[in-house]
This record gives sequence, C-alpha cells and structure tokens, in this order.
Amino acid sequence: MRDEQDLSGAYHYGVMRRALEEIDAAGGNLPLDDLAARLGMSSSHFQRLFSAWVGVSPKRYQQYLALGHAKALLRDRHTVLEAADGAGLSGGGRLHDLFLRWEAMSPGAWAAKGEGQRIAWGTFDSPFGEVIAMATQRGLCGLGFTAETGREAVMADLAGRWPKAELREDPAALAPWITAAFEGRGEARLDPPGGPFQIKVWEALMAIPTAHVATYSDIAAAIGHPGAVRAVGTAVGRNPVGFLIPCHRAIRASGGLGGYHWGLPVKRAILAWESARADAV
Repeated sequence: MRDEQDLSGAYHYGVMRRALEEIDAAGGNLPLDDLAARLGMSSSHFQRLFSAWVGVSPKRYQQYLALGHAKALLRDRHTVLEAADGAGLSGGGRLHDLFLRWEAMSPGAWAAKGEGQRIAWGTFDSPFGEVIAMATQRGLCGLGFTAETGREAVMADLAGRWPKAELREDPAALAPWITAAFEGRGEARLDPPGGPFQIKVWEALMAIPTAHVATYSDIAAAIGHPGAVRAVGTAVGRNPVGFLIPCHRAIRASGGLGGYHWGLPVKRAILAWESARADAV
C-alpha cells in the first residue's frame, strides 16, 4: 500500500533526492505546488509526507536542502571541539545524543584484518535509503548507504576492511543495533576498524552535537595535530560506520560540504534531516 511505502526510508530518500535536484535546478526555493508537481505528487501528499517524516513543512524543509545550508550551519551551529583526549569518549561511555557504546579495537586486532573473526552482515532500511551493516560480536563495524554508490560497491568497501574475516549474512543479529541507530530505541555498540590516528579523528567526530558542524581544522586541533588537516580529511573519509560516527558533520572552513564517502546527496540529506528535526523540537 502507498502509506506503507511512504514510511520506508528508500522511498523517502528517493523523493528527497529528486527534491534536491529540482531545488538546485531552480536556483532556490520553489513554491510548494510547483515542487510537488515536479515530483509527480499532489501538494497535500507532499506536505503530509515530509511533515510526518521530518517534522517541518516542505517550505521550511527546502531551506535545509538548499546548497547554502552548510554555510548557515557554519555560521550558526559551528562547534569548536575540546581536546578529544579530555572528552571521555573512549571506554564504555554514552556518546553525543544517542545511546552508543564505543569499544575501539586494539592495534593488534586492527592489524589482524579480521583473521579469526566472524562478522555478521545484513541490509536494512533507513531514513536515507538502504544501508548495509556489518558487526563483530562487540558491535557495529560497518554501516554504509547504498543509494548513491550501489549495493555491490558498499559491500566490497566494507568487506575489504576485514579481508581475513568470515562473513555471514545474519540481519537478525544486527537488528537491535540498527533500531537503536535510526530510531533511538536501545543501545548501539560500535567496534570500528582503524588505526590510532583514525580512532582519534572518529572520536572527535562523535563529540559534534546533532545539527551542528565542525571544520576539518577544528578536528585536527582537537586531536592535537593542528597541522594535519589533510590527514584528518582522509581519516574522516575512511570512517566505516556512517551516521553513527558522524562524518557528515565535518565541513570545510569555507562552508563547503567537502566530500562524503557514501555520496554528497546523502550528506546533504542527513544534515537537512538533523537540522529540521532539531528545529522542530
């Protein structure tokens, strides 16, 4: 039924992706009737869809989808990070505004490339389309969006980080953590594979509050390497757990979005979704 389809992340992201294209092509905000018509919907259906999903009207939501949204975030919601070492992020603490438990692997385990590990994986729906998730017994070690890059590319990317591991499809094993990730119910545990420098960068990302942003230079300063902006950018791009380790909140000092491993439209969509939900509270 259409109402069931309307509640699916794949459907929502598909509509949002087309809305992005239409707004960009028009060079600014479109009247509700015009935007809905371009998307092949009635105005009432389009308004109901987005109001129910993100909590704001389509007119307001367009402001978050606009290309200048990142600059507005940099102006109004720019977070200057404290030193990551003093933020209490490692160990077992709750992180940012989700119930997350961070259990960064040891350097030895990372170097083993998954040898002797059994990793469960599955595909799931999310507010931003389909995701592929992977997890060790300790927690989620991979989460990638397929809408822009494709299922095969995401699967190869995540599996390639564990070349010696045994992969098994077992979505039921991951389902509670995925529910926690996207619905805020329960606890999501993380077990991301990375070297010490990458782990520091990812910890700093997790100190950025929802609907806020930090620059790559902010992150470099926070981890004690202010001259390593380029290396920080590389580490941000190598984040294996999309959304939960919020690399989408890292932008350039100019207000440009920078890159995004799972596709820039997904990054724009997530930032818009977070801002809209924060302002609707």
